Amino acid sequence: MVDRRNVLLGLGGLYGAYYTNYNNNNAGASPVPPPDISKCGPATITSTTDKVPYSCCPSLFSGDAADYELPSFSRLNVRPAAHAVQEEQLEKYKAAVRRMRDLPDDDPRSFYQQANVHCAYCNGAYKLAGGGQDYQIHFSWLFFPFHRWYLYFHERILQSLIGDPTFTIPYWNWDNPQGMFLPEIFDERGSPLYDEVRNQGHRNDFLLDLAYSAGEVLDASESQILRNNLALMYRQMVTNAPCPLLFFGNALRGEGYDTSSGGGTIESVPHNTIHRWVGDPRTTHNEDMGNFYSAALDPIFYSHHWNVDRMWALWKTLGGKRRDITDPDWLQSEFVFYDENKTLVKVKVQDCLEHEKLGYTFETMPMPWRNFRPTWRKKARANPSNSRVLIPPASKVLPVALDRTITFRVRRPRVRRSTTEKEEQEELLGLGLTYDETKSIRFDLFINEDNDLKAFELDRAEYLGSFANLAHIHEGSGRDRADNDDKKPKTTTFNLAITEVLEDLELEFDGSITVTLVPKLNGEFITVTSAVVSLVAC
Repeated sequence: MVDRRNVLLGLGGLYGAYYTNYNNNNAGASPVPPPDISKCGPATITSTTDKVPYSCCPSLFSGDAADYELPSFSRLNVRPAAHAVQEEQLEKYKAAVRRMRDLPDDDPRSFYQQANVHCAYCNGAYKLAGGGQDYQIHFSWLFFPFHRWYLYFHERILQSLIGDPTFTIPYWNWDNPQGMFLPEIFDERGSPLYDEVRNQGHRNDFLLDLAYSAGEVLDASESQILRNNLALMYRQMVTNAPCPLLFFGNALRGEGYDTSSGGGTIESVPHNTIHRWVGDPRTTHNEDMGNFYSAALDPIFYSHHWNVDRMWALWKTLGGKRRDITDPDWLQSEFVFYDENKTLVKVKVQDCLEHEKLGYTFETMPMPWRNFRPTWRKKARANPSNSRVLIPPASKVLPVALDRTITFRVRRPRVRRSTTEKEEQEELLGLGLTYDETKSIRFDLFINEDNDLKAFELDRAEYLGSFANLAHIHEGSGRDRADNDDKKPKTTTFNLAITEVLEDLELEFDGSITVTLVPKLNGEFITVTSAVVSLVAC
């Protein structure tokens, strides 16, 4: 396995309309309050009739939630990469999870109850206090801070169970070619870290595909998949995430979404695609990792999300306007968790922005994606002006179901923008989407691609990004969904930053761009309703 990996190594956004009041500190305060766990109800899987077969609600072990006070840390724990974890650290990990599994199911520190935290927050067991919508921490700007707090308390419990405050859960280093495999520490039968309910075809040294689409026959070599992975990471962390909203996702306030839900770049891909890649296709709903309600039943969930958390930390080091949100509704939003003492505590988003203040940092690993800017392979102009007139405008093509590859033109609002103008405003391509959220869906997007489209090659400048939905349900939503109406489709706007790509493809002086959408998974369940290019301030 090591030799084969070394051979491979030798080869080398998403969200609704961009709102000007996203960081408007003068807007009426409406942070998301913590859920009332005493009012926790049944959780759903994919419809109001398809319920989780057990209660995801936490045990009531204490009274009202107390404000959590962060402890002081004399030194930072260094979180290791899962593929490089030392034997001593691994044995501590196994011992901690084994003790967590041995706790009674009604103990809020038990493995069962810890997994249910994710189910309750993500599958409709809680309601937003203001608008009656399901409390769903995915597909919004709460995604990153919720999971950071969730993993923090999970780890604190593990530390207390083995009496070792220096213990840390390793992160799955899937953005590094060395870690683009299911970590061996999770693939030992009989280990407390093992989960049988996984895709058995992806075990051992099977190369991880960050753009994975379940059931797709991938016509690409392993070396191409590796290059695709690096290009995709660059697109999601750099090209498509120059602004906070593109990275974090849509605003979710106390009364609900501003317009519709929509996650950030990393949440969509590779977060969602890795969940699908690990999930077991033999099960009804791609359990465990492939569905929100069951994902945390697999110990690899926590390792996966620690790397998602690492992406948040790394993104803020990439320069430009990549910084945390300043909107008080985000900063003041709250969650509740049980701590290592079985005490219900309340935490705010604003208190977890710096991971070092939570007592940890990450082992440094190579980031080859950082400089893996996709290149333009054809200097001859694709779709030159004299032939582009043959490509229909978006108004003549849309709306259309994405059950096949489609191509159309979209006009740009301005051309010949100066460097200063580019720094002040990002150029975005926004696609209006209507889709069945109970289906896992993915499509890829290319700019000014010619007829020689190679849909499996993502390591080139024409590839702009991917949309990915992980099957889920919002029911009883005040704005998004009529009561008990499972058939009402979800609507959102999928925006991608195109300033950098226009430069790479030498299209800055062109008045329009050609967009090609390639369905990869369940395209028949999504309709593209509109396409608009706009200029917005980050």
